[in-house]
Amino acid sequence: MSELFSSYNLSGLHLKNRVVMAPMTRARAVDTVPDSNTALYYGQRAGAGLIVSEGTPISDEGRGYLYTPGAYSVEQVAGWKKVTDAVHAQGGKIFSQIWHVGRVSHVSVQRDGIAPVAPVAVIAKDSNVFALDESGVPGLVAPSAPRALNTDEINRITQEFADAADNAVKAGFDGVEIHGANGYLIEQFINAGLNKREDAYGGATIAGRIRFALEVVDAVVARIGSARVGIRLTPFSRLFDLHAFDGEKETWLALAAELSSRNLAYIHIGNAGSLLATEEGYSFLKEFREVYQGTLIFAGGYRQETAERVLDEGLTDLVAFGRPYIANPDLAERMQHGWPLADPDYTTFYGGAQKGYTDYPAYKAV
Repeated sequence: MSELFSSYNLSGLHLKNRVVMAPMTRARAVDTVPDSNTALYYGQRAGAGLIVSEGTPISDEGRGYLYTPGAYSVEQVAGWKKVTDAVHAQGGKIFSQIWHVGRVSHVSVQRDGIAPVAPVAVIAKDSNVFALDESGVPGLVAPSAPRALNTDEINRITQEFADAADNAVKAGFDGVEIHGANGYLIEQFINAGLNKREDAYGGATIAGRIRFALEVVDAVVARIGSARVGIRLTPFSRLFDLHAFDGEKETWLALAAELSSRNLAYIHIGNAGSLLATEEGYSFLKEFREVYQGTLIFAGGYRQETAERVLDEGLTDLVAFGRPYIANPDLAERMQHGWPLADPDYTTFYGGAQKGYTDYPAYKAV
């Protein structure tokens, strides 16, 4: 049997296979509360060894997109409880991805139309968010100009991550994945090309750049335990107007070493597929693997054959699939049995109701 379909012990949590459903924003929660369709959607995909939920903002301030379900209200916790019950009823496991977008936001999704926050007051150029345009119509718009966080505000956000993790456990999630990737708030602090702060969270030193990430991890671990905590990273990402900087490799490896000492459930490398496509990226991931002595998840455009290859090489322990799970709720089963995969309708990825969300059928063998 392929290693992809073998079981795995994730810090004491039994996974029936090494297939992970990657977090994917689907923008279906019109009032920010998961509903019965959300529960149906995740329950249909419980054949994955582990599901990582779509990004769930930790606060109103942490939101960057319309119709994303949150993790900060009683109603949201109750909605997510229906989701986790649906997944567990099918024998699945699920982590909540807790999220603060930082400057990748728009005043139309911020409470009272206030400016988004960021390490520095620099707008994300050549970027888009899903928000309301000038006419109040949902669509892709440029991010709003952010304001820089004061030093004494940062701990508040750290505690909001911990509160969201606590809420996730109350909602029945098996753990949380801290969203430290894709150009959002945590990575905005890590990136020295953007982070020009002059305080203890400043970009002049590696310790300053990774301080916020580590404080968030430590606060979440203190609240729910290290075995329930993962983090998603995208080293060398250029998303949302992030740029290369001196000492970039050293920064990511220093973070890997610090995280290794914390005995987390896992690190999820969200852009591993693109990194492995270059000799330099391949070398970096091998070095990262040596530095980080814990479970790794690779994501980023994987197919079954490429997933099996990185597992066979020992580069990672689990492999996450994103878009293939949209049209194939039974993706793990289809891959294991060699059944054909369905193609998704790209026009229904974001927003709407059941169409393109819960109406993709499982494969029926003839």
